[in-house]
Amino acid sequence: MTTLIQVAVAQTPFHFDVGDFFEVLIDWLGAHLGPFFDALAAVIEGMLDGLESALLWPHWSILVILLVALAWRAAGWKVATFSAVGFLLIVQMGMWDESMETLALIAASVIIALVVALPVGVWSSKSDLAESLVRPALDFMQTLPAFVYLIPAVLFFQLGKVPGVVATLIFALPPAVRLTNLGIRQVPKEIKEAAESFGATPAQKLFKAELPVALNTILAGVNQTIMLALSMVVIAGLIGAGGLGNEVVKGITQLNIGLGFESGIAIVILAIYLDRVTQAVGSATQLSN
Repeated sequence: MTTLIQVAVAQTPFHFDVGDFFEVLIDWLGAHLGPFFDALAAVIEGMLDGLESALLWPHWSILVILLVALAWRAAGWKVATFSAVGFLLIVQMGMWDESMETLALIAASVIIALVVALPVGVWSSKSDLAESLVRPALDFMQTLPAFVYLIPAVLFFQLGKVPGVVATLIFALPPAVRLTNLGIRQVPKEIKEAAESFGATPAQKLFKAELPVALNTILAGVNQTIMLALSMVVIAGLIGAGGLGNEVVKGITQLNIGLGFESGIAIVILAIYLDRVTQAVGSATQLSN
């Protein structure tokens, strides 16, 4: 049966090789947009170095106190207690520097992703045509296996942290676009009409009426973006992105069970902290509105 199918395909007058198409496309982009990718790499590297320096410069005890205080203020004493115990465990396992490198990678990826995602989400909410164009792209980005993003990232930016950030932000971007679009579209019609009746310009209606009402939904998208970024940063360890992802890769390649579990536990602690704090910020925003 397989032989018959292969013969039929070989005899088909039209044959389009999808893999060759993407290979040619990537080569063309690399050849013609090289200066753009170099400039983008320089910006990302500068941002990443700044974030890493800010997180690694103070003594770990000072940063633990600040992070625990943030958790207490945003989410209450239970999350703060978990954060204190979790971060002290990370220090005891010798994973503090790697955890801060991972946190810097996540922060850089999420910041760039939101700079792109929020305007695209607003644009999609204002135009049905834009939404019809953006939705298939988001579906493609979310369903494409995460490992595939590493290939063009390495081809454009070599190995290291910069391609890790690029692959991470592309993978984590869709939820922020979708929920920004959804949040603005769900703003009650009465609020929009009231803003228009007071003579608000489109920009004033957006920033003073629609975005404040949609903020809770948008923050839910930010939370999902952060969680996806954390999962992708671990995968990016395969291309030398560093941080906890690199430790996970070492544990796998060296069959080092202890290293694998310690880095995995550090990732779980970081994920729970980021999830609980961002959720609490979203809930507080909803109550204030």
